[in-house]
Amino acid sequence: MRIDIVTCQPDLLMSPFAHSIVKRAQDKGLAEIHLHDLRRYAINKHGQIDDYVFGGGAGMVLRVEPIAACFDELLAQRAYEAVIYMTPDGETMRQPLVNRLSLAGNLLILCGHYKGVDERIRQAYITHEISVGDYVLSGGELGAAILVDAVVRLLPGVLGNEESALSDSFQDNLLAPPVYTRPAEWRNLPVPEILLSGNTPKIDVWRHEQALARTQQRRPDLLQE
Repeated sequence: MRIDIVTCQPDLLMSPFAHSIVKRAQDKGLAEIHLHDLRRYAINKHGQIDDYVFGGGAGMVLRVEPIAACFDELLAQRAYEAVIYMTPDGETMRQPLVNRLSLAGNLLILCGHYKGVDERIRQAYITHEISVGDYVLSGGELGAAILVDAVVRLLPGVLGNEESALSDSFQDNLLAPPVYTRPAEWRNLPVPEILLSGNTPKIDVWRHEQALARTQQRRPDLLQE
């Protein structure tokens, strides 16, 4: 998978992609992540990429020309299954969406900043608008990092155990059950005996029951779906 990210703050994304599972995916050649500094496409020598809001109001808006120039350059080189804009008013990011995006070969992500981007960019280029939650960040970079991490970990060969991602929360619309490791008892809190029994079918039933109970308690809305 190749992921291109267009941003006016590329340094914000350096660290998230230089560690852990995302770094491992890149080292294995399973994912390529390329950052594109929007200021390289500024409209003048002063590095301008934003301007005042038409109609008045506080804040600045990313201009059409720098984004279009960057997008046109990238789109001339390859086709993208999804051109994504990270925005608070987009579709809320959920596991089924992440699963679908993980099947793509090329993704292009635009990080908003200031008050957002000129609406004409969204009309002309964007195929998917995604939000990481009902709150506002200073820019789309952190949201893009979340999206990339969620997608890349699903790529075949990235995780040590291919079944690990399939047992994550939300994959079957249930929260994950509780998990334990050594020691078997800690401060008078023992691990449930069933997990020490070696009876895999019964353990699977126990885990499903625990996942169901936890979902009912914490996220009953998932069961309604």
